[in-house]
Amino acid sequence: MHVPVLLKDVISYLNLRAGSVVFDATLGAGGYAKEIIKKIAPNGIYVGVDWDKEAIARFKEYTQTQQYIPKRNLFSINDNYAQIGELRTKLGVPYFDAVVADIGMSSDQIEKSGRGFSFIRNEPLDMRFHIDEKIPTAAQILSAKTEKELADIFYKFGEEKFSRRIAKNIVERRKVKPILTSLDLASIVVGSYPERLRGRKPHPATKVFQALRIYVNSELKNLETFLPEALKNLASGGRLAVLSYHSLEDRIVKNFFRDKSKQRELKLIIKKPVTPSYEEVMLNPRSRSAKLRVAEKI
Repeated sequence: MHVPVLLKDVISYLNLRAGSVVFDATLGAGGYAKEIIKKIAPNGIYVGVDWDKEAIARFKEYTQTQQYIPKRNLFSINDNYAQIGELRTKLGVPYFDAVVADIGMSSDQIEKSGRGFSFIRNEPLDMRFHIDEKIPTAAQILSAKTEKELADIFYKFGEEKFSRRIAKNIVERRKVKPILTSLDLASIVVGSYPERLRGRKPHPATKVFQALRIYVNSELKNLETFLPEALKNLASGGRLAVLSYHSLEDRIVKNFFRDKSKQRELKLIIKKPVTPSYEEVMLNPRSRSAKLRVAEKI
């Protein structure tokens, strides 16, 4: 079951009130959505966006039973959160009082999507959040990219120190048979690691799977597009909260907040990122790398 990370902190720092207009950039399993809706009742407006159609379907089921705000004030949209400005215009909403983006994956995507996000079960190597023929799957990328290109992907988006060795072994393996499933890839990565490191945590395949997922879905590019757009569409005094789960994402958010703070467009609500407590990590191990940053539009 998906457990929303730093839920109390996120809701508190968003500074929500009755009637607030909120943009939830990553609807996911609706963990933040349900608490946000309670806070902005009875006349608030909630806009939740997700690339995953299954997330939208689940939320629409929830809206049939919730009794906090009118259903006409609840919007769930299957789209890229970087399109926040276009979506606001289409909805006819003048501004957002709060914007939240949890950049991590939901447990439902890892456990139930069947798209190869996890290296602990055998699934087709798809890794697309949004099924679109124009977007190549992870398996297609492993088949088409050169050894150097693969090594660059693993190093740039996963900070994988054995990227060259892994890329070389992938190219050698695909000469014999296509790499089509998550366990196919995981076995190559594990075999590329020095034997003394293969049993250590985190799992050797963690960074390669992260890198492929980020590359397939253009995650960093979307985040870089989203942040300035979120600022443009935020009301004066409105708050922007972003949760990231690895250094590449956090660096983008940190630098954006710092630069806009120097330009007096944002005020940092917290100087250092909030991280999960020991107790939360014990209850939800996937929260261990989360960092929450919050700023307010001046």
